[in-house]
Amino acid sequence: MTSRAGDAGADGGWVQAWEAALTALELDVAQAEAALAADHLEPVPVERWAPPQLDGPLPFALLDRARALHERQVEVARRLGEAARLSRRHQRAAEAMRAGGAAVPVYVDVAG
Repeated sequence: MTSRAGDAGADGGWVQAWEAALTALELDVAQAEAALAADHLEPVPVERWAPPQLDGPLPFALLDRARALHERQVEVARRLGEAARLSRRHQRAAEAMRAGGAAVPVYVDVAG
């Protein structure tokens, strides 16, 4: 008996469709990882995500790849949450410094 994943011709592109869907998700995760690693973020146009239309369940041969991708997605989501919290804290600190009233000298230069 031949497995469905091993018979590329008989599956009607089932395995290839899943591979393409995983590849697209991997590219999205890699883009998010790169954004998190960058010191400066350039605006990136965001496209509305739609789940791929796939016939049939995930092929068993792709299970490890899908699990690893899921772990990366969870980690990126965690890191994005941390970055958002840190950004809000920095924003609040910057706003607090601006709301301090009139500017006053920090030091006086007495050498002269």
